[in-house]
Amino acid sequence: MTREQLQEVREWATAKLATREEPPWAWYQYMKLRETLDAILDGVAATKPLGSPEVALHSGAGLRLVASTDRQETVRPHRAVTPIRLPT
Repeated sequence: MTREQLQEVREWATAKLATREEPPWAWYQYMKLRETLDAILDGVAATKPLGSPEVALHSGAGLRLVASTDRQETVRPHRAVTPIRLPT
């Protein structure tokens, strides 16, 4: 769905809530729908499209997998289970 379609659905849910003629169970569902659409629209506003210059600038700066150069016999062992002290 496009941002405009999401906003239309949000306006529809708001209009349904404004009538105050819906049963309580429907009112609750319209409120959840509106809150969810608010969260989605906020997320859409906070993201940048893939073709934007900001995304192209950082495309090569991601994480990369590297091999460990430590020898296994020099690595310090760690406990498999951490003891838990309970209050007495």
